[in-house]
Amino acid sequence: MTLVDILEHLDRTEEPALTADGFDDCVIGLAYQFNQPLLVYSKQKIITQLMKDMSEEDALEYFYFNMAGAYMGESTPLFMEDLDE
Repeated sequence: MTLVDILEHLDRTEEPALTADGFDDCVIGLAYQFNQPLLVYSKQKIITQLMKDMSEEDALEYFYFNMAGAYMGESTPLFMEDLDE
């Protein structure tokens, strides 16, 4: 399921969910918490994408401070640790 598929599903059901701009290819699913839909992103995919423009250390710092550490309300996306890798 792609981000477009997920957003179309949410649009049909009129459920809001926030996205992480520029990381569409990093979406791996949709979760629900207290009936609130939340987009689920791959932490590793995000860091890999960030490393195209910065060092691994800077990518990790950016991810933890600006993404994982950000609360944007009930619809804040989830970031999943990739246990396979």
